[in-house]
Amino acid sequence: MSDAFRAACILGWPAGHSRSPLIHNYWIRQHGIAGEYRKEPVPPEKFAAFLAHMGERGYVGANVTIPHKEAALRLSAPDARANAVGAANTLWRDGATLRSTNTDVEGFLGNLDAAASGWDRDLQDVVVLGAGGSARAVVFGLIERGAKRIHVVNRTLARVQALRERFGAAVVPAHWEAAPALLGGVRLLVNTTSLGMKGQPPLAIDVGGLPAGAVVADLVYVPLVTPLLAAAQARGLATADGLGMLLHQAVRGFSLWFGVTPAVTPELRALVKADLAG
Repeated sequence: MSDAFRAACILGWPAGHSRSPLIHNYWIRQHGIAGEYRKEPVPPEKFAAFLAHMGERGYVGANVTIPHKEAALRLSAPDARANAVGAANTLWRDGATLRSTNTDVEGFLGNLDAAASGWDRDLQDVVVLGAGGSARAVVFGLIERGAKRIHVVNRTLARVQALRERFGAAVVPAHWEAAPALLGGVRLLVNTTSLGMKGQPPLAIDVGGLPAGAVVADLVYVPLVTPLLAAAQARGLATADGLGMLLHQAVRGFSLWFGVTPAVTPELRALVKADLAG
């Protein structure tokens, strides 16, 4: 492997479902870079050893997916964003130091900026469905953009209380049954759960209660247009889908590894969309 050649990978267990190689190899070809992005299925018990020898394998960095995101945080030097979210999804070698960040935050924000420009103007009340790892990234991003009250709706309130302890009083815990009553005054509704995903139970929530001008975002991207987004579109509301977040979250990692900031283009979106449909 020559000095000019750079490799990166996706680390997961399993890793076969990831579309990251499709995205990053598209950008590698587009920019004429001598490099490659690969899948590396690594079981949890071998994850630490893999990170310790990444450089010997020729890797300048990696993406991290389930179940390694929290371990990646512990085994690297995380930035403030990764620490705040409590998980790392992007690693890069900086000399002898393995650094990490969480690009789900900018993926979420960048996707909304592209899909619904001005969504964060005078952002008073937001409803976030779910309180898992994805919700942590979403809540962090919303606070960064000045959201005053983030109503986090979850079946287990203890998980929302943990988010409030992590992020402060802007997080307002709410039982799942309270969601319909909250929708009338919100500017943004975000689904961070797996409900509505192919093979998962449906997401039972009526967007009819949202005000005109509200924005609906769904982190699910299989199907691309979830029932939640279809219902919002039928009302004429702006929407942001999970594929857009997937594409936008990949940008910073690529720039860290290959020294070029790529663009999320309609051609790339069409390529990944076709792969999802295949």
